[in-house]
Amino acid sequence: MTAAHVVLRHYTHDDLGAIRQVLLDVHADAYADRMDEPFVQRFPWFVDHWGGKPGFSCVIGYDGDEPVGFTYGAPADPGREWWRGYLQPVPAETATFSLSELMVRPKWRKTGVSQRLHQTLVASRPETFAVLTVDTKRPKIQALYESWGYRKIGEQQPFPDSPLYAVMLRDLQAT
Repeated sequence: MTAAHVVLRHYTHDDLGAIRQVLLDVHADAYADRMDEPFVQRFPWFVDHWGGKPGFSCVIGYDGDEPVGFTYGAPADPGREWWRGYLQPVPAETATFSLSELMVRPKWRKTGVSQRLHQTLVASRPETFAVLTVDTKRPKIQALYESWGYRKIGEQQPFPDSPLYAVMLRDLQAT
């Protein structure tokens, strides 16, 4: 399997009703070994939360009719950017795209699909920064994001039952 023949489709807030189940199905496959964890079980809430934002943007990759992975996010609310508290002084331009999820079904991992999904999502973003979080217990994933131009700027645990996350920032205007 290669990423080259995967077709990428872009979706917005208005498409959430049509793609919601696809996101849930890919998540169930990607997290099959962790579905008993309460935080993982809350994923439908996160889909509705992020998909409910007017600036929601999502890219889903398909091999034929089979969804292989997706990524999504939305512009951060001004003053609520995940990097706040880590960057001093605060940058003059603060517009930030919060990349909430990037997941690929197991049989499509290590094929280049994740990078294509990510690049397609952020390529046309007008914001100055992209920010994401990655579980600190997953250093290989953190290293992958670093290879894509992100840098770790801090750590946070946004929910009592969530993992401790590395907060990672990328300057979208520099690339």
